[in-house]
Amino acid sequence: MSGMSDVRLKLYAEELSREQRTRLSSTPAGLNRWGLMVHRWHTRRALLELDAAQLRDVGLTREQAREEGLKPFWRS
Repeated sequence: MSGMSDVRLKLYAEELSREQRTRLSSTPAGLNRWGLMVHRWHTRRALLELDAAQLRDVGLTREQAREEGLKPFWRS
């Protein structure tokens, strides 16, 4: 490989990584601090209400869901 293609591969890998981080975040863009806290509070409460089949669908155990759901809204 030439030096130019190595640079392109590195830049492409960084771009993919950035896209994946963006996709993994379920937080809506443009929320201010209060909006983010309300979003966290609602989604964590919803997580506590999921049944076993729904937890399996998202790949969480009951313990993981409980741990995340009981976090205070100010913690990420």
